[in-house]
Amino acid sequence: MPKGYLHIKDTEELKALVERLKQAEYVTVDTEFLRDNTYWPKLCLVQVAGPDVAAIIDPVAPLIDLQPLFDLMVDPKVLKVFHAARQDIEIFLKLSGRIPEPLFDTQVAAMVCGYGDSVSYETLVAKIARASLDKSSRFTDWSRRPLTDRQLTYAIGDVTHLRKVYDVLWADLERSGRTDWLDSEMAVLMDPATYIVEPADAWQRIKTRTTNRRFLAVLREVAAWRETEARARDLPRGRMLKDDALLEIAAHPPTSIDDMKQSRGVPKGFADGRLGPSLLEAVQRGLDCPEDQLPEAEKVTEAPRGVGPLVELLKVMLKLQCEDHGVAQKLVANTADLEAIAGNDEADVPALHGWRRKVFGEAALDLKHGRLALAAEGRRIKLIKLGQGAG
Repeated sequence: MPKGYLHIKDTEELKALVERLKQAEYVTVDTEFLRDNTYWPKLCLVQVAGPDVAAIIDPVAPLIDLQPLFDLMVDPKVLKVFHAARQDIEIFLKLSGRIPEPLFDTQVAAMVCGYGDSVSYETLVAKIARASLDKSSRFTDWSRRPLTDRQLTYAIGDVTHLRKVYDVLWADLERSGRTDWLDSEMAVLMDPATYIVEPADAWQRIKTRTTNRRFLAVLREVAAWRETEARARDLPRGRMLKDDALLEIAAHPPTSIDDMKQSRGVPKGFADGRLGPSLLEAVQRGLDCPEDQLPEAEKVTEAPRGVGPLVELLKVMLKLQCEDHGVAQKLVANTADLEAIAGNDEADVPALHGWRRKVFGEAALDLKHGRLALAAEGRRIKLIKLGQGAG
């Protein structure tokens, strides 16, 4: 273990560490996990750091109970700082039943502070902490023991440098008055629904262009079947059946084991195994679904005819305004939002609410109605205020 860091392998050591961390205003947190061969992520390491202590916690050690750590994660007096927190939070939710709070995600904060879209931890460490990371251990097998000093050095760096990153980003947010800009993004991260896929909704994650409602009914049932079986067996969805196989089954629903054997994508021997009959039952549920209960594909709202050029202008405006305000475009609006604004001044999109409206939404509407124009000045694009326009 690199000098100066704790390596926690039993519950008493963890309790002592947590008592120290409970005195801090914030702790930085990261995890290492594996998910190649399981449905649920397998937690292999937890790294934490406060202002004066850093530690690697070994969750697979035989003498450790992680409950003290889980208690710290929901201590309202200690801010939990992650980078790109979603997968880490999913792990804590699965193991403890609670989402860490209060929460701060440096990737989101960096977008608010103008570091670009979905900026990487490595980039922030280089720009803010003026340090470089040895990423050679990024794809290591974290479940194997013992871990090497190189692996541990890599792991602890994910929370020690994060302290400096957080300090600088938080100072930037306070100085610019943007601390509340993170609220909506943090609310999504802290919503359990973000991490829970209900089997009945699993079909919506499978890409298909068809709008045939009977097809979708069968797809809904077989996708729900796969989700349930994958969870029960802790196997990746694709290990059960791949998406292409589910789409083939929905397109040509088998009504017998022999039919299933002919379905492309269904592995040899699958239909005759223990899972074949239950999958066939799922197919039949889709075929028997009453007409008034058939699912519908999500309606894709097409942009009104002729607004294509306006959408392109709005894209330029978005880039211009985001550069001017030092905020990532991804955080403000996407193409679908721009199409919605082009077609409707009252579109219910984030860009027309709150701080996003001040940064971009109002200017977008002014451009749309001829109150603003874009003009080139050398290599720069500038805004020109016009009259009241057509309204």
